[in-house]
This record gives sequence, C-alpha cells and structure tokens, in this order.
Amino acid sequence: MAGKTGGRGGKKSVSRSSKAGLQFPVLELAGNAARDNKKSRIVPRHVQLAIRNDEELSKLLGSVTIANGGVLPNIHSVLLAKKSAKKESEA
Repeated sequence: MAGKTGGRGGKKSVSRSSKAGLQFPVLELAGNAARDNKKSRIVPRHVQLAIRNDEELSKLLGSVTIANGGVLPNIHSVLLAKKSAKKESEA
C-alpha cells in the first residue's frame, strides 16, 4: 500500500463551473434543435443533433455514443434525382 494516495483514488476534482462551461452550450443548442422540431422537451435526439451539427463539439465528442440519439439525416448526392433532366423532358 505504499503507492496509495488520498481517499479519492487520485481523480482530479472538477468544479461545477467547469462542468457548466460545457453543459450550457450543449443544452442551448439542444434547446434550439428541440424548438426547430416543434418540441418543448429536450430528448437525446436533440442533444445528438446539437453536438453533431456543431464543429467544435463534434470534434470534442466525436467518439461518444449517445443512447437513443439516432444519426444525422444525410442522403448521398448520387442518390438524389437530377433536376436538369426532368426540366428538359417537360419542355
């Protein structure tokens, strides 16, 4: 037991204010995502959309999995119908 330190096991304590520095922007963006979807309650889907649409948060939390968060809506451009061909056939 020579290498044992204090009662916390060597973990660094994190203050409330430093935690709030990350929570408030996420909650604000998640609230905006909820409002965009005409919802009054923030659910994990809104947190996922907020994090993945923000460049800095996405980089910071890139390897994090959010339960019930889903995926970002994305349709590959190759799969979309070509508008120019449709306009030529109508004219």
